[in-house]
Amino acid sequence: MEFVHMKRFEWRDRIHELDAEADCEQIVRILSAHEFPWDIEQALGIALYRTYAVPSVGQLLADTREFTERTQHRYDDTALILNDILEHGFGPGRGRDALRRMNQMHRAYDISNADYLYVLSTFVVMPVRWLNDYGYGWRRLSDHEIAASTNYYRKLGRHMGIKNIPETYAAFHQYLEDYEREYFAYTDGGRAVSDATLDLMVNFYPAWQRPLVRPFTKALLEERLIEAFDYPRPSKAWRATTNGAMKLRAKVVRRMKPREEPRWARMSPNVRSYPDGYDPSRIGTFPQGCPVPHGMRTQEIGATGAQVPAPGQALPPQVPSEPTNQSSTQHP
Repeated sequence: MEFVHMKRFEWRDRIHELDAEADCEQIVRILSAHEFPWDIEQALGIALYRTYAVPSVGQLLADTREFTERTQHRYDDTALILNDILEHGFGPGRGRDALRRMNQMHRAYDISNADYLYVLSTFVVMPVRWLNDYGYGWRRLSDHEIAASTNYYRKLGRHMGIKNIPETYAAFHQYLEDYEREYFAYTDGGRAVSDATLDLMVNFYPAWQRPLVRPFTKALLEERLIEAFDYPRPSKAWRATTNGAMKLRAKVVRRMKPREEPRWARMSPNVRSYPDGYDPSRIGTFPQGCPVPHGMRTQEIGATGAQVPAPGQALPPQVPSEPTNQSSTQHP
């Protein structure tokens, strides 16, 4: 029997057979796990990273010390929680357990509805900005796909108890622009969390690449972010090199075969904290008690990216992981 491979635009065509509202979860799963797994991971990483530039968010994250002292764990917890919600949905099971865990963490702090709305708006806007506005996607998102993604995050926002959620992508975009224009500002806490996140991201790469990864990454950041963190402005050469490299990658990916098997965020070799697996209801921060649930072995990552055993535990045998050039900057 002859095996027939998928055609390059077959997933796109399937998406356009679905309803942008009723089938929004299925559409976003296809976009995130088949069409643009690397791109959307980077876009959502930058989405969450930019929230550090909001003083009420950046300083809160710094005050917990989780994002400067346990950065790898916070990166992993965010990736895994958001992955389980997307992969398994909002119904009973791992998806609902992950959603409940996220809400529990958020409720431990005094977070305004306006800040919640801003974070949600970054999730809606940044993938579109990355793929369409920056031109880093191997194809552009259609209006149908943008509407479905917007509907998915509106649904997530409702499950988080967020009020006054915008109804359209344009409204989310306007909210993000207005909010950043009014609130972006430097704080020592936001800068500290930003530095720790960049250090973690750089350490995902081999040592010989790290001196190039840091300026490359900063050249991806908009001027308003550079100013908010008080970083030196990237040179025109680095801006041009980064932009050119990302667009070249998009052209190469366009000529590749479509991804038939899903690639979930939980599969990333950059997620390292739970070598024995994880229960979504038992990861994350527990401000009122022990931050590490008892009975679940976690794995610390040293400053060089090397694995460090937790107290009283031996380092597990090293298992080679798939090569990757992924990087992402995330927090819950």
